[in-house]
Amino acid sequence: MISVELARRLREAGLVWKPAPGDRFVIADRDMDAEVFVVSQLTIDVRETPGGPVFLFNGTTEWALDSVAQADAVWLPHEAQMRTALGPAFRRLEPLGDGWVVTVEREGQEVREVDVDAERAYARALLGLLGS
Repeated sequence: MISVELARRLREAGLVWKPAPGDRFVIADRDMDAEVFVVSQLTIDVRETPGGPVFLFNGTTEWALDSVAQADAVWLPHEAQMRTALGPAFRRLEPLGDGWVVTVEREGQEVREVDVDAERAYARALLGLLGS
């Protein structure tokens, strides 16, 4: 899983999130950065409001939370979501020693992003494409 800091950088670089069941997120800056939530139609639902999307917490484990604006949540995209976001620029994912390399085409050249975790390598490649 990518770090909250890396997820924030993706958001700041312009990665758009349309919440869907299975999406992971944290509620940052409320001493809850380590608590990962998952959008689920059973416990955490997304509802559109005039002020923007909000997450409604309906389960017993989230009893202290009523709702949280999407703007206050930090999305932790998973590998498949980042691969999709890379689109046709994505070339390949391959192991490298104890880590992973994601290769993308950027400005007509192949660029490699290396990390110990495949999801983090995808995030770094996506940051490069988004211009951050």
